[in-house]
Formats: sequence, structure tokens, C-alpha cells
Amino acid sequence: MHRKTYFFVTAIVFSVIGVVHLLRIVLGWEAAVGGWSIPMWLSWLAMIVSAVFAYYGFRHGRADR
Repeated sequence: MHRKTYFFVTAIVFSVIGVVHLLRIVLGWEAAVGGWSIPMWLSWLAMIVSAVFAYYGFRHGRADR
């Protein structure tokens, strides 16, 4: 796989993850893993982190190297 393709695919994956966390926040979806209820602030953090990763993925995917 070429470097640009890798960055582009990775950026799309992180974008989807960020959108799912945004939907959870907006729609108030509950989430639980192994009986542990995941707090909403964790989705805020995950949305921000995944958005930053997606941004850098798209940015590096467009860079001429």
C-alpha cells in the first residue's frame, strides 16, 4: 500500500469513529463495555482525538513527498 493511500484510509477510519462519537453525544446514546457504563465525557475526548488524527491523516495524505 502506498503511503498516501495509507494516510487517506486511516483518516477515513478516524473520521467515521469521530462521527459515531458525535452521534452518541447528540442523540444521547448509552454505551457500556463489560457492565461498565461509559461516561459521555469520554466520547467528547474520543471525538476530539479522532478528529485530530483524521485531520493529520488527510493532511499527510495530501502532502507531496
